Amino acid sequence: MIKNLVIFALLTLSLAACSKDNAEAPQQATTTKANTGHAAADVTPGSHEDWCGEHAVPESQCTQCNPSLAAAFKATGDWCPEHGLPESQCLQCNPEIEIVRPPAATAPTTTAPAATAPAAKE
Repeated sequence: MIKNLVIFALLTLSLAACSKDNAEAPQQATTTKANTGHAAADVTPGSHEDWCGEHAVPESQCTQCNPSLAAAFKATGDWCPEHGLPESQCLQCNPEIEIVRPPAATAPTTTAPAATAPAAKE
């Protein structure tokens, strides 16, 4: 999990640069009632279910809910000391960042095999 977190942080760092010009930008994206709350502990990181509705980021990467994650972000240089969260999640420094919840997985559609009538005896 830490390896995935480090890779995610490095990728987002390469795309985001701290721009302090827009200090008035909202800190987190607006959430709806449908996506508020926290993910269960056993969800797959990066899945639709892995979502912190309170902070609008993946639950597995939410340093506000799980402060112990901050060390991994700091170790990769993905940290905004001014706002106390990962630079890759700091909408005040990087208003162009779009943190999007992954789509829900759709269940595969299966069709039951057609029932066959027993062969008639002659």
